[in-house]
Amino acid sequence: MSETTLEIIIDEEFRILLPQLDEETFRLLEENILEYGCRDPLVLWNGILIDGYNRYKICKHHDIPFRTVDMEFDSREEVLIWIISNQVSRRNLTPIQLSHFRGLHYMADKKIQGKGNRYAQQSKKGQNDPIKPGPTSSRLAEQYKVSPKTIKRNAKLAETLNLIGEVSPDIKRKILHGEIQISKSRLEALSSAPKEEIEAVALEMETGEFIGRAPRNSKQPKDSVGGGSDAGNSGAALDSALPEIRRLSAIISDFAADFNTMFLKLNSGDSAELKPVLRAYIDKLEELYRDI
Repeated sequence: MSETTLEIIIDEEFRILLPQLDEETFRLLEENILEYGCRDPLVLWNGILIDGYNRYKICKHHDIPFRTVDMEFDSREEVLIWIISNQVSRRNLTPIQLSHFRGLHYMADKKIQGKGNRYAQQSKKGQNDPIKPGPTSSRLAEQYKVSPKTIKRNAKLAETLNLIGEVSPDIKRKILHGEIQISKSRLEALSSAPKEEIEAVALEMETGEFIGRAPRNSKQPKDSVGGGSDAGNSGAALDSALPEIRRLSAIISDFAADFNTMFLKLNSGDSAELKPVLRAYIDKLEELYRDI
């Protein structure tokens, strides 16, 4: 650990992961540092700041000395996972921020495993534990207490935000901080749209013209509702509906298909097998509720 006056590198990909402090919280932190100095060291990796952005900003503005501590990682992906773990453990995150973190964690972990580096075994530097066997989505689902499907959907959301960030880092920041309203499901659906479509949406957000329309060429789930003469019209309506509505329709449709069997079992007193079936539907509804 050392006191430093060296210029520190700010990496936008890492910086954007940190939720902005509100004005009052930032003011209180500033007052504390002005009175007591910067007591906690800033964390660096290869000269890049990876923890302590607000403290660094205050210290630079008021010319207050600060200390730094260097951490060793083998790749940017490992730094990313370290930052994510730090933020998830210490902050109250919004649903979209938490989904973004989980998606980034999944993508970084997959990339690390593809390199065949230290995530395949115990790190010699002791920064991370060895990964457990099994699919990445299942392992992270256990860690974050969600389903593997949620982890994979979060990865789609993170992919979309990365593409939006390439067009405008400021728009990506505003989405993550809730300054631009767009649902998680809409971001997940955009991940399968052409890059030009995502760029167009980002530009609409930048100019204030974004109205929340569905992506033109995104892949849609093949959901259906019942039969009858209105089936075609219902299917057409669902094609243009929000992803949340399509998911709800699919859950209701599946439940309706199983209802007769469940009713017969309940009526005959054979209800033991119903609980896991009902629980599965309840889990789907709760997952949809969390995503809205």
